[in-house]
This record gives sequence, C-alpha cells and structure tokens, in this order.
Amino acid sequence: MTVRIRQKSEYQGDDWWRWSVWIEGASRELDDIEKVVYTLHPTFANPVRTINDRASKFSLRSFGWGEFDIFAQVFQRDGSSQKLQHSLELFYPNNKRSEK
Repeated sequence: MTVRIRQKSEYQGDDWWRWSVWIEGASRELDDIEKVVYTLHPTFANPVRTINDRASKFSLRSFGWGEFDIFAQVFQRDGSSQKLQHSLELFYPNNKRSEK
C-alpha cells in the first residue's frame, strides 16, 4: 500500500487557519480502506477521530493556530492496518508572518 496523508490549509486571520487532511492514493487502494483513525495534538477536544467516508478520501477538517504532527492508522477491509504520520504545515499569505 502506498497511501499517504495530504493537506490543505487556509489562513483565516488572527493567527488561525482552517485546514484539512486526507488520504491520497490510487483509487483501488482507497477502496480497500475501511476507516482512518486520526490522532491530533492532545490540546484538541476529542483528539482521536475516526473517519470512514471513502468519498472524501477519509478527509478530516478542523481549525487551529499551530503546527503539529498528525498520526493516522489506516484500517484495511482485510483486517490489516498501516500507520502514517504527517507534519501539519500552516503558511501565512505570501509567506509573511502577521504583524502585531
């Protein structure tokens, strides 16, 4: 299996971002996934979140103010699983940090 975590983020102002992560891979590989359990930074409410929506590529959407490592366990329909890790990166518009 050659799936990986991908991300997108959008700066909202005041040092806050909306972001999403999802599982990227060949369509056949995604079809074989039953669910993905994401583990976020412990400061999040409900930091362990289970996603089973194949149509969204097992997308998780959230918001926050800082970068951190996201861990995911990808559970296959055959009972096997794979662990993935992704460092969430958040960028200011034009790569410029906001001035306060």
